Amino acid sequence: MFSSVEASQTHPAEEQAPAHDAYTRLLKRLPPDSQALWQEVNPLVNLTQGVLVIDDSTLDKPYASQMALVSRHWSGKHHAVVQGINLISLVWTDRECRLPCDFRLYNKAEDGLSKNDHFQHMIEQAKQRGFEPELVVFDSWYSGLPNLKLLRSLKWHWLTQLKSNREVSIDRSGNRAISEIFIPVQGCLVHLKGYGWVKVFRTVGTNGDAEYWATSRLDMTIEQAAFHALDAWQIEVYHRGLKQFTGVERGQYRLQVSQRNHIGLAIRAFVRLEVHRLRTGISWFDAKTGIIRSAMRLYLAHPTITLGSTA
Repeated sequence: MFSSVEASQTHPAEEQAPAHDAYTRLLKRLPPDSQALWQEVNPLVNLTQGVLVIDDSTLDKPYASQMALVSRHWSGKHHAVVQGINLISLVWTDRECRLPCDFRLYNKAEDGLSKNDHFQHMIEQAKQRGFEPELVVFDSWYSGLPNLKLLRSLKWHWLTQLKSNREVSIDRSGNRAISEIFIPVQGCLVHLKGYGWVKVFRTVGTNGDAEYWATSRLDMTIEQAAFHALDAWQIEVYHRGLKQFTGVERGQYRLQVSQRNHIGLAIRAFVRLEVHRLRTGISWFDAKTGIIRSAMRLYLAHPTITLGSTA
């Protein structure tokens, strides 16, 4: 259960536990931004090494009718458009850990900000916080020219996927869809329309379709591109762990500020699971299961629900 009532009922101090209204007021009082998350993560990341990954995920809310932030989004989990809250995450990884550094909630109907606006705001915020990553990795949704030019202005290298109809030129003789040009195994340099020279690679996805990767690092090899493509997968692992082990989707709050803060607290709970994993080697699953097992042992030692003898 992930509710203010349940929080008050499970408080260790049973007789003097805060009322459930106190938890409700707490969710309304916390600042609805990622500053508290950054204060906790800052000492754990290396600002000049590692990779920043940006992607979004849909938090399922199939039965919400009066809940703020809920709208229709594509879900990779369901492979369909579903009802939910769109969470945009910025994750730092060194391939050993996955630490969320920033997040945004898509709510264009009220704030007028697109996903690309959130992308740019998080990148600018990361720069202000002192990041100088080896690479910024993201999927084709965020590969528009304004995002690529922002990264170039910061002198940050990037790796992304391009859609098959993205126009490029090999010798400036004319732009064609990237799917129409021959790309050797080791990749090649092309002129991306509106941007400049990039290096592209052609790979085959798990579904058998061609995938086109592009990078601002013109000296990148196919082996390095494949290695960094695994960095992009780290944010998928993060989103899956966030949903499975923190209850991020299960906050039944109608007010926008309460829902935002529930999600923010769930992300901070994930940070604790990840740091615990890094320090002890105990997985997120075992860490959460260990808490439940301890509670079950205590209950079985002193059960409160029993059945009298029927003999």
